Amino acid sequence: MTRKLDLRTGRPVWYAYRAPTVATGRLVRDIKADVAIVGMGISGAMVAEALTDAGMSVVCIDRRGPLLGSTSATTALVQYEIDQPLSKLAQRIGKDRAERAWRRSRLAVMNLKARIDELGIRCNVETRQSLYLAGDTLDADSLRIEAAARRLAGIHATYLPKAELRERFGIARDGAILSHGNLALDPRKLTAGLLLTARQRKARFYAPAEATGIATSRDEVTVTTGDGPTITASHAVLATGYELVAGFQAGTDHQIISTWAIATRPQKRALWPGAAFIWEASDPYLYLRATSDGRVICGGEDEEFTDEARRDALIAEKSDRIAAKLKRLLPQLDTTPEFAWTGSFGTTATGLPYIGTLPRQPRIHAVMGYGGNGITYSRIAAEIVSAALCGNEDTDAGLFGFRR
Repeated sequence: MTRKLDLRTGRPVWYAYRAPTVATGRLVRDIKADVAIVGMGISGAMVAEALTDAGMSVVCIDRRGPLLGSTSATTALVQYEIDQPLSKLAQRIGKDRAERAWRRSRLAVMNLKARIDELGIRCNVETRQSLYLAGDTLDADSLRIEAAARRLAGIHATYLPKAELRERFGIARDGAILSHGNLALDPRKLTAGLLLTARQRKARFYAPAEATGIATSRDEVTVTTGDGPTITASHAVLATGYELVAGFQAGTDHQIISTWAIATRPQKRALWPGAAFIWEASDPYLYLRATSDGRVICGGEDEEFTDEARRDALIAEKSDRIAAKLKRLLPQLDTTPEFAWTGSFGTTATGLPYIGTLPRQPRIHAVMGYGGNGITYSRIAAEIVSAALCGNEDTDAGLFGFRR
């Protein structure tokens, strides 16, 4: 049913930290539920938690198992700042819709933090500032315009000129936008925490169990698995990450991109002030953050995905390039990689995901095209899908829908 991808290769830094175990069973007979969720990564986990909180019976399946897909490959810079700058997104989709998308992204990060706190999930969550550095996409003057556009949309942003950026953060660039309220966290611990919360509410997990087909009728959805048993539900949610569902991606501008990342040894004393997220207004851009124990995670060197073999063969070369770029940006760091990995992710021309019911398939809900804001968009998806299945309409659903 999905295009099977080897979503990541190498050793992501998150395997240095123990995440709770999420037990699964074998699907050996036909079962029924209110909702069948295909995928047990961060998106499936958020949707499962939201729907079980609403009192629905949920079944989750995954052809690998919990946390074994793209979730472990993320660098987990949970930002509301969309890959597409607000000033540029406004030119593509209009000022009002662009401002709404940015405000909703901001709200999603706030809601995620509140939910983590409310559920007591221990995932090393910390609130961080973010520095958006001048680059080849937006120069210093363009960053001033971008900061002003954000403020007019009700999103606080401060432009830092070259001298102030160097004085406050020790970074030699022509300028930057300083923002507040983004989140650093451990994505495996978060995903496990959400799944375990859903299981406490009687959600059922099965893996490995591959969805090989979905059939719909007026009243129900039937998910067929590779081993033979079926899941009959009122609705199905496709949370398959970047493995696109065959036949359902037509008409979107979804694209698969490869990215590479490294993580250093812990070095808290060498970190920059506030351990702010840092990313560039460039294409491709460098992006980095620090973990709670002082490792520096840095990624970039993105390029269009061709095949897993080529992507994987470039790990050593790309890691060296990323380490060299990181050293030029922050000379005080030891940029020697202790971890290096590569992965593939989906993106769209606008940087906005596709979330909602599939065309002519009102009982099948899907999330496609995450860009660099995957975890933020997963939260938005959980809110939109939960509202729809509860018989309500999310006011921003049209911004992300397949018919936009």
